[in-house]
Amino acid sequence: MNLPVSPDSPVSPVAEVRPEGFLRVQAVLRQRGHAQPPRWLDVAARTSQEAAEALGVSLGQIAKSVVFRRRADDAAVMVIASGDRRVDEKKLHQHTGPLGRADADYVKARTGFSIGGVSPLGFAPLPGLPLPQLFLDADLQRFELIWAAAGHPNGVFPMSPQELKHLTGAEFIEVVQA
Repeated sequence: MNLPVSPDSPVSPVAEVRPEGFLRVQAVLRQRGHAQPPRWLDVAARTSQEAAEALGVSLGQIAKSVVFRRRADDAAVMVIASGDRRVDEKKLHQHTGPLGRADADYVKARTGFSIGGVSPLGFAPLPGLPLPQLFLDADLQRFELIWAAAGHPNGVFPMSPQELKHLTGAEFIEVVQA
């Protein structure tokens, strides 16, 4: 799947030094043999809506990262969900136990990424902290092509839902509101 980048596209090829989180995701994608390198948007896309507008795709094609705190052990739980869906905490609770909200400092400490650029791979939690438990929203499978954050609000990368499953090793579950 080659995605051309035209001169007037909002997506720039990687040609200059990028932030550490973006470079980390780029390295993981290369290591795992992903055919499409991450792209650098000319505008920051901190929300699913901003990313969809910048890429010219539907909101559902944005694979947003939603992080929760598991109450039993304070572990991070992440759901990669379609941008047009809301995670149903009651459905997720069946897989994780009780959950709480994660603030920006918690997300950064547990993933190595700031909110608005949290990638589904390339985590770098603070030393001594485990990697987040990861789930994929089954509704992502509605699309042939989805886009996820690549470690920075300006970074994104494309893949199919099955490629996301392969890249992350996570399973698809029914976890969004009806």
